[in-house]
Amino acid sequence: MDTYTNKKAVVIGGTSGMGYAIVEKLAKGGATVLLTGRNQATLREAEAAHQGRVIGVASDITKIEEIKQLQSDVQQKLGGFDYLFINTGVCELDTFEAVTEESYDRQFSVNTKGAFFTVQQLAPLMNEGGAIVFTSSVADTMAMPTGLVYSATKAALVSMMKVLAAELLPRNIRANAISVGYANTPSMGIDNFSAEEKQAFREEGNKFTPMGRIATVEEFATGAVFLAHDATFVTGVNLPFDGGMSLGVFAQQ
Repeated sequence: MDTYTNKKAVVIGGTSGMGYAIVEKLAKGGATVLLTGRNQATLREAEAAHQGRVIGVASDITKIEEIKQLQSDVQQKLGGFDYLFINTGVCELDTFEAVTEESYDRQFSVNTKGAFFTVQQLAPLMNEGGAIVFTSSVADTMAMPTGLVYSATKAALVSMMKVLAAELLPRNIRANAISVGYANTPSMGIDNFSAEEKQAFREEGNKFTPMGRIATVEEFATGAVFLAHDATFVTGVNLPFDGGMSLGVFAQQ
């Protein structure tokens, strides 16, 4: 397949789960992809799996100096590029009373602050006609008990996306988000869950998602890449990717 030949993409948080699914889809379609992560071993594994198509760069989205260094790395390795996927995220579920300052700061640092400064540094390198896609969550609009801080970070992310979409119009760069419900990833999107809790979360997702199952990472990648590559007249949109959860109905049991 050569669907994305001559296209260049940057995937922030692309070493596993939904981010890596984006990397695979683009690389197999002929694109050159620079992905980031904090684990050198998984970065090298991704490079080896897609030799000549994938470039791994170690970078921590919570550290401004590393985000600035990433700009230099992208410019050196790709030059201009077409698509930017902001896929990093931290979710720590706690009751309102149990939230700590450390947890609050950690979630906003990754989900909102890091995302903003990454776009600020990399947008100048994007080609005219490019696209930015943020990974959000159904929590950005739904009232999710124990997810107060996480929900706030994602709501802020979507608001930021809409303003960026307006500000980047003169360069014909689109900005959109994709709000994920339950998806079958290694972490299940929750950072402080045990293996047993993650499995229970999967089963809960199958039960409460109107389509009767949770999403695969390949399905997510299809949606995210659609917004970047195919939806050329779409900007400022938050696309529900939730198997019907946003309809406000439950799965038929």
